[in-house]
Amino acid sequence: MHYSWSRYLRLIVFFLAACGVIGLFLGYPLQGLLVGLFTYLCWSLAQARKLYHWLHKPGSGDEAPQSVGLWGDIFDGLNRLHQSHLHTRDRLQAEVSRVQESTNAMRDGVIMTDARGVLEWWNGSAEYLLGLRRQSDRGQFIHNLIRSPAFKAYFDSRDYREPLELNSPARPHIHLLIQISLFGNDDRLIVAKDVTRLFQLEQMRRDFVGNVSHEMRTPLTVISGYLETLVDHADELPAKWRRPIHTMAQQASRMEALITDLILLSKLETGEQMRADNITDLGALITEVCCDARALSGEKQHEFGIHIGERPYLQGDESQLRSAISNLVFNAVKYTPAGGQIRVAWSTNSAGGHLSVKDTGIGIDPVHIPRLTERFYRADPSRHQETGGTGLGLAIVKHVLLNHDGELEIISGVGTGSEFICHFPRERIAERPAGADEEGSEA
Repeated sequence: MHYSWSRYLRLIVFFLAACGVIGLFLGYPLQGLLVGLFTYLCWSLAQARKLYHWLHKPGSGDEAPQSVGLWGDIFDGLNRLHQSHLHTRDRLQAEVSRVQESTNAMRDGVIMTDARGVLEWWNGSAEYLLGLRRQSDRGQFIHNLIRSPAFKAYFDSRDYREPLELNSPARPHIHLLIQISLFGNDDRLIVAKDVTRLFQLEQMRRDFVGNVSHEMRTPLTVISGYLETLVDHADELPAKWRRPIHTMAQQASRMEALITDLILLSKLETGEQMRADNITDLGALITEVCCDARALSGEKQHEFGIHIGERPYLQGDESQLRSAISNLVFNAVKYTPAGGQIRVAWSTNSAGGHLSVKDTGIGIDPVHIPRLTERFYRADPSRHQETGGTGLGLAIVKHVLLNHDGELEIISGVGTGSEFICHFPRERIAERPAGADEEGSEA
């Protein structure tokens, strides 16, 4: 029976008073009170002993010992807490086991580490993909098992917006996509996905495009050569053949431009075109490209503005940079109406260098911006056919920037013009080479 604390206190006082009365009746009141206190102390120690043995029994699932009074209520309360704890533990253990079973059923490798990279748990797929061993690797640093400088830099960067691609340390033929997420107290959840099939398909696509482009180049060169000869002697041809010959020559020229861009993009993607990290004078390069753009503008009479800020020197491959800048400036010429303005500017700040190509053209719907750098993507197919573009220019720009640790930012809206900004890291900014001539900074 459960009583309140005040009731238990009254019972204890009543027991001691009864012992005192009995002692008074026998002529020893103080001794009777002491006997009562000693008896209650011994009983309490006996109950405490029961509680001690029950609490320290390893793995005990037994119920609490039985008693009466205050100690009985204490035992009952502790027993209820104990049973509730056991039920909660079993429920949580079942949930953890279910999560582990479902995670082990995944084909992706899942790894949990602490903030320092100490391995705490992983599933079966991680053992296969990364060569982890459950018996010996728990508590090891993941950097000691995945010995890749790129992985260590990615792990320590805490910037996990983009995944990391690398080959499996245990099975080099497997290509992995690594994604890390932060949780808890800076702990890491690492997911390793086998993308070997996609990697092989992408490699096959690149090889196919590169090989076909090279194979088509030779016969197309022959066709273009004969067509140029026929165009040069068009006056000697029957009148009904002149227009078809000119049309074929234009289409052959367009096909040659497409193949040239495909070959360049293939080299950039596969790394066949090795980057030469020389100091490039962007001021001179921008001036040359804009001079060619003025010639391309022709009768449209675009207004060009060039501004070259401080430190216009970049560590990089001049050929690749020329290709990227040319694509951006020539696109501005193609998509800007006659009399429009085109501004090309180079500036530097604490973040790095920034090359901006801004026009007053027809602009681009923002919904298309995330996909503009995809090869052959066309925001407006009809307009693309009118300008004669290949649909590969921005893809080339993106890969050139990737080779130079940069990124492309696009700002545009329908009817408001477009601005393409190439951001280069501060480490790429170079000092003026010895003997370089002073150049004007504004035109």
